[in-house]
Amino acid sequence: MTRRKKSHQSSHGSANRPRFWGRHAVAAALDNPDRRVLKAWATQEATTLMNFPPEVVLTRAEVTDLARLVPNDAPHQGVVIEVEPLEDIWLGDLLAEADEKATLLVLDQVTDPHNVGAILRSAAAFGAIGIVTQDRHSPPEGGALAKAASGALERVPWVRVVNLARALDEMAEAGFWRIGLAGDAQSTLGEALGPQRVAMVLGAEGPGMRQNIREHCDALARLPITDAVESLNVSNAAAIALYAAAEAGK
Repeated sequence: MTRRKKSHQSSHGSANRPRFWGRHAVAAALDNPDRRVLKAWATQEATTLMNFPPEVVLTRAEVTDLARLVPNDAPHQGVVIEVEPLEDIWLGDLLAEADEKATLLVLDQVTDPHNVGAILRSAAAFGAIGIVTQDRHSPPEGGALAKAASGALERVPWVRVVNLARALDEMAEAGFWRIGLAGDAQSTLGEALGPQRVAMVLGAEGPGMRQNIREHCDALARLPITDAVESLNVSNAAAIALYAAAEAGK
């Protein structure tokens, strides 16, 4: 697994020291024993609502001050923290700990942080054991992603791999049935589901899954949507697919 590269520290944080904002994202980070919180800025009101550990350097700030700590007047809700990224998780460890019934999400070049954050939130809601992305083609941990995840970034394991096709081979060896979601597939997702261990693969909006990734799936399936729309946003598709997998496993 490649390590995260050091990056320049900006007024809005960096890849190595991202800033999170919003009460759900911040509270989840503070509650996560594996997350190191370096600094915090909060209004007087937010200070009374958040459980800041004594070791965190806390600065009282006005709303206007906080707006300068986040990009584009992001909805900080009176609190901003600076953190260290979570430690890398190894795919082999995640697969080894999976139950007989387990759902895993694989994202092929889904780079929008809002989409990845929303997918993490859905993964938490439907009990997925984690998400897997390619390190070079996925967003870093950051404020927009953490806000969209609404705390799920701290709860859902996120594995970053160097080679996604090789990772899919590893999933197959661990007994996972690999389903690639594709609009041109003949089978629906409901028809493709079956095995208790399933890895569902979603590609980026527009190009979809790369051909090499499609070839590493055991089945291709589509969501049974009408002709009224051409496709769904990838985070919406992920939520529907997770729901279908959860229902199929009952």
